[in-house]
Amino acid sequence: MFVDIAKIRIKAGNGGNGAVSFRREKYVAAGGPDGGDGGKGGNIVFKVDDNLATLADFRYKRKYTAPNGGNGSGGRKTGKRGEDLVIYVPRGTIIREVESGAVMSDMSSDEPFIAAKGGRGGWGNPHFATPTRQIPRFAKDGTPGEEWEITLELKLLADVGLLGFPNVGKSTLVSVVSEAKPIIANYHFTTITPVLGVVSMGEGNSFVMADIPGLIEGAGDGVGLGHEFLRHVDRCRLLVHIVDAAGSEGRDPIEDFEIINNELAKFDPELAKRPQIAVANKVDLATDEQVERLRKYFAEKGYEFHTMCAPIEEGTKEVVSAVWNKLQTLPPVKIYEAESIPMALFENKADENFTIRVEDGVYFVEAQWLLKILQRTDIDDYESLQYFQRVLITSGIIDALHEKGIQEGDTVSIYDLEFDFVN
Repeated sequence: MFVDIAKIRIKAGNGGNGAVSFRREKYVAAGGPDGGDGGKGGNIVFKVDDNLATLADFRYKRKYTAPNGGNGSGGRKTGKRGEDLVIYVPRGTIIREVESGAVMSDMSSDEPFIAAKGGRGGWGNPHFATPTRQIPRFAKDGTPGEEWEITLELKLLADVGLLGFPNVGKSTLVSVVSEAKPIIANYHFTTITPVLGVVSMGEGNSFVMADIPGLIEGAGDGVGLGHEFLRHVDRCRLLVHIVDAAGSEGRDPIEDFEIINNELAKFDPELAKRPQIAVANKVDLATDEQVERLRKYFAEKGYEFHTMCAPIEEGTKEVVSAVWNKLQTLPPVKIYEAESIPMALFENKADENFTIRVEDGVYFVEAQWLLKILQRTDIDDYESLQYFQRVLITSGIIDALHEKGIQEGDTVSIYDLEFDFVN
């Protein structure tokens, strides 16, 4: 089954906890603290696998969790690092954060993408030793790994998309101009999955052609199979619109052409503006008058027009040549730029619980929503730091610190951030 959209939850590993430990050696009067740091949690990493063609693997498994980092131990031994969890997806998969809809990554290159970062290991008690606190009996817990609910959406990477009603010859064209071997039969919806074919133009030049199946009237509203596959037209630099020149199934090819363009506009107005080449297939069954009518119509509309009889490869070379020449004038395949997940998304969760614990004058503040804000805060940037301080005030954390008895100069520890409290 062709699956091109899936929703999953990913959770990176938590960092291991720091250890509380003291050297205990014979003849050493004051060994001092020697607790090791916790290990970093494993990341969730996405990679492209060109052997995958659908997102079907995500139909049954919906949650992916990377291993946690190991806890630190005595002798300043750092905990084991959690292994990264690698998830493989087809090329062209777009990863979005569900709540905001922001694009996290477009998996169109071979570059791996860390979608959720593992938590950092907590500090062992030696980090908290000071001249006035020589035997710290506490350590820091590791930070939680990032957690996201995401959608995976496959948008095929193709230079050319073939449009047309069922049974007009799209699959036949792909089969005769490339090595792709789609199933072809004389009935509707023979092709129920998009088919990609690489068309060689010699001397190392080629382009990718996609047969987009199931477009009929109402496709933009979900009728037939078209609604499922219109997203795959999105990346195509050029559309080749095939019509049945002879109207052999009792339909008017001009009406077919207009219906499908209306469906494109309904689904996404930008798609209807994409460059198109019109191709009349089955000219062996059409009269001269029928072909001339089409030629005149497309000329008036400003479309480049070609004729062919795909099964016997009559006119197909001319069509391919015209497509190649047109592609040389067009920008490359669309790649989606990564977007920032809005801070407001986490601010809205500021009314959720936070915890404050006090150890030897150090005030530890913990909250999952606050960690996500901190991870996106540039502490070296004044405005960014001011924003983080406002969050601490509006969320009630500062008031809670006062209730806990914090004094000026006391240390506040918020995951990886430590600072002296100032009233």
